[in-house]
Amino acid sequence: MSGLLRLPLLASALLVVAATALVAPGVDASPLPSDADIAGSASATPTKVLAFLEENHSYSQMRSQMPYLFSLAQQYGYATNWTAIRHPSLPNYLAIAGGSTFGVTDDSAPAVNALKVGPANSIFDQALDAGRTARTYAEGMTSNCALASAAQYAVRHNPWTYFAASGARCGQFDVGLPSLLANAENATLPNVGMVIPNVCNDAHNCTLAVADGWLKTYLGTVLASPDFTSGRLVVVVTADEDDRLNDNNVLTVVMHAGMSSEVVTTPLTHYSLTRYYAQVLGVSPLRNGATAPDMRAAFGL
Repeated sequence: MSGLLRLPLLASALLVVAATALVAPGVDASPLPSDADIAGSASATPTKVLAFLEENHSYSQMRSQMPYLFSLAQQYGYATNWTAIRHPSLPNYLAIAGGSTFGVTDDSAPAVNALKVGPANSIFDQALDAGRTARTYAEGMTSNCALASAAQYAVRHNPWTYFAASGARCGQFDVGLPSLLANAENATLPNVGMVIPNVCNDAHNCTLAVADGWLKTYLGTVLASPDFTSGRLVVVVTADEDDRLNDNNVLTVVMHAGMSSEVVTTPLTHYSLTRYYAQVLGVSPLRNGATAPDMRAAFGL
């Protein structure tokens, strides 16, 4: 295997507000069905991708200061040459979810930057349009698809809130963290998923050791889930950006039940993850994802 060492107009934005108001805080608005009819109950072919996003640390920092995460990297696989798109945080989240930064160069809330994203669709829309499932789990968010930061919830880390054309969908499927563990245990994780820790547990405001301990709880349950052990689920852990001192090189860990000790040196980027979400769905990658380096090929997924 090569390279191996083994969102529209202001009116649209208002849809998001309306959708948010309809959903009680913390409620998992619509149960996710199993996709057994799509994938088969024990398929080894991935049909689901769940990405965990950490914050503002380089490859070397994460490798040396997150022993639990790096032990999983060694067990399954990781990329040594994965780069984020730019600084600061928000453009990178938009890049993963939409295949573009949409000209966003700051961390402003959806009230400002959703107008730049305009009527664009996202990976979440791609999944729902294809009859599949999508969900974001954002820790500390007190109502679905919350458009403003509060306490330790940072809206700039929740990309679905910026795709205003997807407002009603965001209000239904962009939820708080509590349902993650239940979805994992019940084999109802989404085909396209993203997990957003709060600004302590993502290592933005707290240490990488804190983030590593948080991952051990949540990621551990996901890796023990029927979705993962059956081979249906690929789990990715990456960082939005580095500390601005290491050329935006971030540790990215890729986990699948069929992988063993893969070390990928092929240059990859956050747009590679955009592309992989689309590949698992069987749809065309969005925007820059279409020409991004292929992580599926690099990891042999």
